[in-house]
Amino acid sequence: MATFLYRLGRLSFRKRRWFVLLWVAILAAAMFGAGKAPAAPEDSMSIPGTETQKAFDLLDERFPDSGSSQGSTARLVFVAPDGQKVTASANKAAIEHTVNELADGDQVSTALDPFTTHAVSKDGTTAYATITYEESSNNLTDSTTSALKDAAQDARDTGLTVEIGGDALQTMEMSPATEMIGVVAAAVVLLITFGSVVAAGLPLVTALLGIGTGVAIITALASTIGFSSTTTTLAMMLGLAVGIDYALFIVSRYRSEREEGRDPEEAVGRAVGTAGSAVVFAGLTVIIALAGLSVVGLSMLTKMGLAAVFTVLIAVLIALTLLPALIGFFPKAVLPRALRKKEKGKKRGSDETPAPAADTPAKEGLGARWARFVIRRPLLVLLFGVVVLGTCAVPALDLELGMPGAESKSTSTTERRAYDALSDAFGPGFNGPLTVVVDGKGADDPEAAAATVVDDLKRTDGVAGVTPAMFNKAGDTAIVTVTPSTGPATTETKDLVHTLRDKADGIEADTGAEMLVTGSTAVNIDLSDKVTSALLPYLALVVGLAFLLLMVVFRSILVPLKAALGFLLSVCASFGVIVAVFQWGWLADLFGIETVGPISSMMPIFLIGVVFGLAMDYEVFLVTRMREAYVHGERPGQAIITGFRHSGKVVAAAAVIMISVFAGFIGMSESMIKMMGLGLASAVFLDAFIVRMAIVPALLALLGHKAWWLPRWLHKVLPNVDVEGEKLNRTLEPAQVSGTGPAEHEPSHV
Repeated sequence: MATFLYRLGRLSFRKRRWFVLLWVAILAAAMFGAGKAPAAPEDSMSIPGTETQKAFDLLDERFPDSGSSQGSTARLVFVAPDGQKVTASANKAAIEHTVNELADGDQVSTALDPFTTHAVSKDGTTAYATITYEESSNNLTDSTTSALKDAAQDARDTGLTVEIGGDALQTMEMSPATEMIGVVAAAVVLLITFGSVVAAGLPLVTALLGIGTGVAIITALASTIGFSSTTTTLAMMLGLAVGIDYALFIVSRYRSEREEGRDPEEAVGRAVGTAGSAVVFAGLTVIIALAGLSVVGLSMLTKMGLAAVFTVLIAVLIALTLLPALIGFFPKAVLPRALRKKEKGKKRGSDETPAPAADTPAKEGLGARWARFVIRRPLLVLLFGVVVLGTCAVPALDLELGMPGAESKSTSTTERRAYDALSDAFGPGFNGPLTVVVDGKGADDPEAAAATVVDDLKRTDGVAGVTPAMFNKAGDTAIVTVTPSTGPATTETKDLVHTLRDKADGIEADTGAEMLVTGSTAVNIDLSDKVTSALLPYLALVVGLAFLLLMVVFRSILVPLKAALGFLLSVCASFGVIVAVFQWGWLADLFGIETVGPISSMMPIFLIGVVFGLAMDYEVFLVTRMREAYVHGERPGQAIITGFRHSGKVVAAAAVIMISVFAGFIGMSESMIKMMGLGLASAVFLDAFIVRMAIVPALLALLGHKAWWLPRWLHKVLPNVDVEGEKLNRTLEPAQVSGTGPAEHEPSHV
């Protein structure tokens, strides 16, 4: 592989204009296709194999006019001034005027008057109007949402308190400011790392071009392959991350090759041949982690994972072809200032002023000094790393999964204030009603069966209210709404769901009707169970395949095993950080978290997928350089130092960039995005600086030669992909010994 990529790198360098034009053409074609493509379909959340999904499917079948609606809903909550009631003539007139005004708006399906639907609290202080739209929240126009906000403000001007709940105003779009924080942070770190504007700019340019190309192609094909409008969220995040990482690693290797005296084309070839091989396998580990999300069985996760796979693949291809072509336009500008001055001095041909001696020892960097410290005290460093990660992981033992709703939002948002007003006026369970579906097809008397269910529900502890059964046109299926006496995210409501579901067998035995329970709390329970049951198979698949891949890369058993165990330590520690902050409330004020509660059900599987990909990137980048030094004759301890000397700074820079990108999400108002930002930032920090920078070199130092041991029979079976470039060096050495480099001696090889 190293030889093939060496030739590809040199070809890209020589034919740089053609490669740049090729990628510009691909981007232009993708953008044209995206502009002409039909709108992407909406997200359709399905949880196969659960009672919730069975209930949804039954509702779609028996209530086709209402069960399959994909439109969004706004709930306007009106609260009368102190000492007044919403039923007072002036207040009632203002509310009715607001509802009538919205009913005539664009994209509005229905607008229900609270006084005709009996949506008024018992004390008469609060009422709510339900506005149903024809489109989902992502497809509502600015004029539609503005009309909703303006109508609420007009009602406020009459003296009423008006808040807007529902999902009509809810969007999960990332703020452009958040994305800019990541780009600016990356630029600053790259500039500090490389000391060259061009060297810092190349990874950013290639990463942004990769994101643009990948997202445009996904958008162009979205309606054809069934990707939704939010599929690109993960693709953009990971595309930026790996795009910068891969380019950073290859540019760094190019600079190292130039420092050893090689000409630009040869340096590019060797950089792509060695560092490019590491990029290929790092990309494969990320692809394995993302494609493995399909194991969970949630269509939304599967689509997000496959879309991200595509952007990672684009990032790898750009790093191997476009990046060396761009280096060809700036072969000297990407070098450190000292090396540029040295080359300028050589060009002037100043024979009277000798250049600095080649064997003058360079000042040892922080990475090499840290590696020497670890080698001298490996056991101490190992114990320190394990204790830190173990301590951080302790809160994860109390992990409680759920789906945070409006109750987790800031009180500065109208959604949270609407939630609180409804809870105060109608009871805490009003915001999380349960839907009981009674399938009476198997019953002799469906109406009598539904009446039996209603009576049973009313007698159940924890139930605050039960509506009469509402039948479909065929009269064989009924819907009953149950209002719990506790909030939707409480343990008591979850217990109530289990209690109601436990009654189903008895109901069917007595009446012949099947009873299914769904609703927000039931959905959360089923989703959590689905994710939890898929967690171990997902880990086994991803870690197992990555172990085999890394065994091929490093030709070792213990190094891949160490990489996998280190990842498990860091991800458990990051779970602990999330639980401590979002569930226990530690440092909640610092992060702007007003309400603590369960962790999002999607977070563990999402965190594992993203962090595993990045962790294996750092592992491959750092340890391949150690492996390369070891294969070329260095002792194990010295190979560790060499690896840190050349790659430690690069891995640290990549980690700091990612931490900055993810930390930018912590400032968002959405609890889910905050959680994602803190989880990813802490996971990258712990994995890069505790696992890869401390535990990995400590273990390698303790193992010595044994770290690279591989049974003879396995050595024969495993393919030799030559990531460290040993075969490449043997191929190139004869040409170098004869005094001619491959660039001049064998141009036809490229």
